[in-house]
Amino acid sequence: MIQKQINRSAWAERWPAPAKLNLMLRITGQRSDGYHLLQTVFQFIDLCDWITFHPVDDGRVSLLKPMPGVPEEDDLTIRAAKLLKMEAGCEHGVCIEVEKNLPMGGGLGGGSSDAATTLVVLNQLWNLRLPMEKLMELGLSLGADVPVFIYGYSAWAEGVGEKLEKINIPEQWIVVIKPDCHVDTKEIFLAKNLTRDSKSITIADFIAGQNQNDCLGVVSERYQFVKDALVDLSEFSEARLTGTGACVFAQFDSEEVAASAYRSLQGKWRVYLVRGVNESPLFSKLRNGSYIS
Repeated sequence: MIQKQINRSAWAERWPAPAKLNLMLRITGQRSDGYHLLQTVFQFIDLCDWITFHPVDDGRVSLLKPMPGVPEEDDLTIRAAKLLKMEAGCEHGVCIEVEKNLPMGGGLGGGSSDAATTLVVLNQLWNLRLPMEKLMELGLSLGADVPVFIYGYSAWAEGVGEKLEKINIPEQWIVVIKPDCHVDTKEIFLAKNLTRDSKSITIADFIAGQNQNDCLGVVSERYQFVKDALVDLSEFSEARLTGTGACVFAQFDSEEVAASAYRSLQGKWRVYLVRGVNESPLFSKLRNGSYIS
């Protein structure tokens, strides 16, 4: 975690909240409280929401443009900022401006990433100096996917997704399809026919090609749009589901081949051409920014 003083010009910056993909997802058990025990691999992609933080003098936390139909107090960026203020005993305020580019309900982690960027950047802008471990602890209370965005690097994850180990993954070109449906994650994890006893594997097993997603069968059975997207994308490369979806993706060795698949699918699907990256774009910006003194 970068702990250098950040100067005032950083308040004028737009901060990325990147998407993630689950390159593998195994369900290895279930705790007594109902939470599922997982093994998964997270990698970031260079598709991002963008967040700007505007300082205010009255100590309030607010959104510049609240999302229609979502009470402001339920917005994850607002909850993250208020949680950070409470934890640090901070009296500062902020008005948060979010440019949404990540599709909602796609399994790309948009809300979780927005919350993580809020925690990480306000920790710097307010000069709170909370360590990464504390920010990850706060993030976990907001959602299981928030810690990996605070961790900031591709990760092998276990537990409920909070036990993270750094992993280097080839940074390939990726085509992502967002089917026109919203998968109910809770519904998938409650499904009676969901596999819950997969054998644990190692990082070496994943690298060797074991990349199954235990949610794939249940999601495909219940969501025809996801099933159709997988079929169409598989004409170009191995098509996989990220998390519980709805987004599906395929990796490519070259930009040229990925771009060709992207163009072919554009007329039928909401599709994205992106690059897998191991370091979160947020942390690349923090590390490389001239505004850090």
